[in-house]
Amino acid sequence: MITSAIAASGPRKTFQDKFFQRAGSTALAVALLAGMTAPGMAVATGEPEAAVGRPDLQEAAQAIVDAGFAGVQLRVHGQRGDWVGRAGVRKLGESAKPPTDGRFWAGSVTKTFTATVVLQLVAEGKIGLDALVASYLPHLGLDRRITVRMLLQHTSGLFNYTGEYYDDGTVTPGIPAAGKAWVDNRFRSYRPEELVRYALSKPPRFAPGTDQNYSNTNYTLALLLIEKITRHSYVDEVQHRILRPLGLRGTVVPGNRTQLPGPHAHGYYRYQAAGEWQTVDVTRQNLSLLAGAGDLISTTQDLRTFITALMTGKLLPAPLLAQMRDPHGKLGYGFGLFVQDLGPQCGGTVYQHNGSPPGGYGALMYSSPDGSRTLTASVTIGDAAIDPAVEFPKALSKLLQTVFCT
Repeated sequence: MITSAIAASGPRKTFQDKFFQRAGSTALAVALLAGMTAPGMAVATGEPEAAVGRPDLQEAAQAIVDAGFAGVQLRVHGQRGDWVGRAGVRKLGESAKPPTDGRFWAGSVTKTFTATVVLQLVAEGKIGLDALVASYLPHLGLDRRITVRMLLQHTSGLFNYTGEYYDDGTVTPGIPAAGKAWVDNRFRSYRPEELVRYALSKPPRFAPGTDQNYSNTNYTLALLLIEKITRHSYVDEVQHRILRPLGLRGTVVPGNRTQLPGPHAHGYYRYQAAGEWQTVDVTRQNLSLLAGAGDLISTTQDLRTFITALMTGKLLPAPLLAQMRDPHGKLGYGFGLFVQDLGPQCGGTVYQHNGSPPGGYGALMYSSPDGSRTLTASVTIGDAAIDPAVEFPKALSKLLQTVFCT
């Protein structure tokens, strides 16, 4: 259960409050808050058939389904305006297509939201990037060398509570997040501190600051840090700082809720039990398992609005945004963002964070540095006998080339 909010002693003034107060009276601010495109830009909404002139995007979406996935909803923004499309089915056994405004489990896209809130606290002088996390959360018994920066860059060395996968192929299991064990426990509720304490019961992967390894533990710790500093719940801070200012009405921090609200496509999980392959509908699941690290529900429109606002400086001061986008270590990871070079023929650098809960769904969020070209999408997994980790990168490559290279 997410910690309940503690009443604030007065109104909170944040960086984005000041920005929207400055710009709130302009037509541009209204357009940003509503997630709309500027006047004069063509917009194709609803049915993909209405998106005249972009059969290449529809073909790229269909390629994902042809690779064995159940469905995809896709939103692209660029020089030609917004294009919204879909392919596949909403639910196995039915012919209806996925809704283009559907909700989905966004997975690790959540980390970009969490990092943004932490950096806003840095901008407000409430914490420093090199502050020791143990000073704020002394009851956890953290290594006193771990800093806020290390959490955001995945360099703390803390054990990943959903399990560690090593380069030699060995695995150290964590809290069940795959296979039959996850299917049987997918409605279980976890408290953020419970997840962190589990991770701390395991040996660290490396000494703080000496290496880099993607770990959900870092961002669940960041959630606890946000709650400690602000004396409000993580839910309240995300709503106050990001969701309400940007008008992200389709984005929810669900806590222990297991149901996707509003229109949505179904996601499935294929696993092996007693030597037999089985497929189960996992549209309902409890993502308190990934508190602060992968538990958001969102839409392609909301993710597009968020990443555009972030890239254009609406959520963070320029110096902190620059640090957020500075790739670090072998992962090329900034603060809650991967930095990816698509090459000179494709516009060079893009910033992204994709995500997936334990099963059923995948989310994409990409942007050019200036936010003028974005790609957001949701992919649902079906019952095809494929390895999504193998097949999806192939289909994604075609999609990225279509969006950013043409």
